[in-house]
Amino acid sequence: MSDIPNLMTAMAIVGKGGPEVLQIQSLPLPKPAPDEILIAVHAAGVNRPDILQRKGLYPAPKGHSELPGLEVSGRVAAIGSSCNRFKVGDEVIALVNGGGYAQFCIAAEGSCLPKPKSLSMVEAAALPETLFTVWHNVFERGALKSGERFLVHGGTSGIGVTAIQLAKSFGAHVTTTAGSDEKCQACLALGADRAVDYKSEDFAAVIKNETAGRGVDVILDMVGGDYIERNIKSLSDDGRLVNIAYQQGSSATIDFMRVMLKRLTLTGSTLRIRTPEIKAAIAHAVEDKVLPLIETGQVKIPIDSTFALADAAAAHQRMESSAHIGKIVLTVR
Repeated sequence: MSDIPNLMTAMAIVGKGGPEVLQIQSLPLPKPAPDEILIAVHAAGVNRPDILQRKGLYPAPKGHSELPGLEVSGRVAAIGSSCNRFKVGDEVIALVNGGGYAQFCIAAEGSCLPKPKSLSMVEAAALPETLFTVWHNVFERGALKSGERFLVHGGTSGIGVTAIQLAKSFGAHVTTTAGSDEKCQACLALGADRAVDYKSEDFAAVIKNETAGRGVDVILDMVGGDYIERNIKSLSDDGRLVNIAYQQGSSATIDFMRVMLKRLTLTGSTLRIRTPEIKAAIAHAVEDKVLPLIETGQVKIPIDSTFALADAAAAHQRMESSAHIGKIVLTVR
């Protein structure tokens, strides 16, 4: 692209605290390293880690942009000297270590994928963080197989709506939790076999009753706190618990005798600190196994709402209200 400016508009975090610390700034364009590409951002997904970063609880990895934003869609504006997959003008989606809330963003070439042709830029921006996270944690770390039982908490979150559909697409029986009847109905419409309203039902009791005490094979959890022990009770023999966040805290008292007797696997991960090579491997698997389901419409990522980049504070307020069903996206251009 020949019309690359010297400065860009970006949404920076000034201090730490509430949505008001998000402030528009004019900043120099980042320059891609040999293995990176510069993306002219059309849209950027909003995710819980952005809120944690705004609060000072989830800093960007050393050497990476301190701007929030972990996923973008857009067009390639420039390429590093060693990049050979994409060319200037290509439409791409990318998982990034930061910098998505801006008109231009740097991405490692290995973490970029072609934008699905069937999707708009807004829809495409909702893909990278959720697809990478769900594929790696549910199918690689959790090793979910066809015919197994799967539980995902937060079924109407960006992660939840993706996990429900992918697990169903690969033949699992899916249970999810959500915080209202409306949200439970939305989960069922996405393909969940059972949606548990956690405000009126105990998911552990529901699973025990509906599986005749057997439990589920894989659980994807981003809640933590007192869910951890209940998750362990809800797992079957040889079950796998995968944690990707701890909204209610990462500390818990656990009866490890239950872990031993049931031969459980407790694991988890965070993508942001992983190496470019590992992210590239996940990207390859997502492109091979998941993007075809996106292209055909078998898996859809519901868009809850969109906000202009300048209104990122309102987007954060929407996410923190937990009223959203699906993804929240910033429109940049």
